[in-house]
Amino acid sequence: MQASRIRAFARAHVGARIAAGVLDPDKLERAVAAQIGLACRVSPTEARTRVRTARDLHDGLDRVRTLFVAGELSRDKVAAIVTATADLDTRQRGAVDARLAAHDLPRLGIGRLRDLVRMLVAEIAPQKFRSRVDAARAGRRVTLRPAPDAMTYLTAYLPLEQGVACLAALQKAFTEVSVDPAPLTRTRGQVMADTLAERVTGTAIATDVDVEVQVLVPVQALIDPHSPLPAEIPGHGPVPLDLLATTNGRTSLRRLLTRAGIIIGGESRQRCFTGLLAELLTARARNRCTEPYCDAPARHLDHIDRAADDGPTELDNGRATCEFHNHIREQPGWTVHRTPEGVRTTTPTGHTYLAPDGSTSGTPEDRRDSQRE
Repeated sequence: MQASRIRAFARAHVGARIAAGVLDPDKLERAVAAQIGLACRVSPTEARTRVRTARDLHDGLDRVRTLFVAGELSRDKVAAIVTATADLDTRQRGAVDARLAAHDLPRLGIGRLRDLVRMLVAEIAPQKFRSRVDAARAGRRVTLRPAPDAMTYLTAYLPLEQGVACLAALQKAFTEVSVDPAPLTRTRGQVMADTLAERVTGTAIATDVDVEVQVLVPVQALIDPHSPLPAEIPGHGPVPLDLLATTNGRTSLRRLLTRAGIIIGGESRQRCFTGLLAELLTARARNRCTEPYCDAPARHLDHIDRAADDGPTELDNGRATCEFHNHIREQPGWTVHRTPEGVRTTTPTGHTYLAPDGSTSGTPEDRRDSQRE
């Protein structure tokens, strides 16, 4: 079972790191998750979930593990149980496991199963449950994710009462528009979305936003007006050229020309990637981490040959990464270097993984080029 192998690797690696003097639990977990992610070809977030699942299944969730091994519970259901009991100690997790034995878990959907486990956690460990709720409220935030067809998902992670109040205010806005004598030309969803944009940005009309958008435009599309090639907004996918030409409001489009998907840029003598060079690096990576199998937003600009080792601050020596992969390379045993094929990462176990040049992770054929030495 994969969980057993992950647990065995994690125990061996952590033991070796502790023997070498690495005692920081967060660094140890990051190192294990990074290597599992590359080996299993999944993101660091998914890898960390698999590591914690493997750990907790052998730390109090014996009945759940038995059902998992027998194929009665899916990996997603097991992950939901592990996540809900993550803050418990072995004894408390075992108590939840015993109470779950009274239920027909395979027949429950993930939503019902998650609610059941949370209810049991609240009964068995009320203080830890309250601490978890308080921590969740402290983690309120707003995020933006790309959606297909030149759209985005703007998500607000809010306390329950705030989320309900926001939705009620937007529904009230639609009610006010619907009773207006003027003809109603927008749907309920459109009115609510436009009202949200107007109130957050302070504009009178939702389309009248003032923002700069970076756009990659193929040279062929500028030469041939009938070219089918679309433009691309890094991190958000393709968009028709004529849509950009008719954008409303004060949106400013910053165009970067591409040929065969590759951006040609310059260099800088500064230690940090800034200005146009920084924009070129993030645009080349389509605003996503360039480490194989990672799809996280690009938050850091990293020197392939480290600046501390006199690596130059230029386009060929730069790469865009997420915060996780920029920090993990600083741990002992990790190396990153450029090869004719792309940027190659070597883990402490000697395994190597290639990020093909010119894009985040390349084609499926490029991904298969990840290999072991």
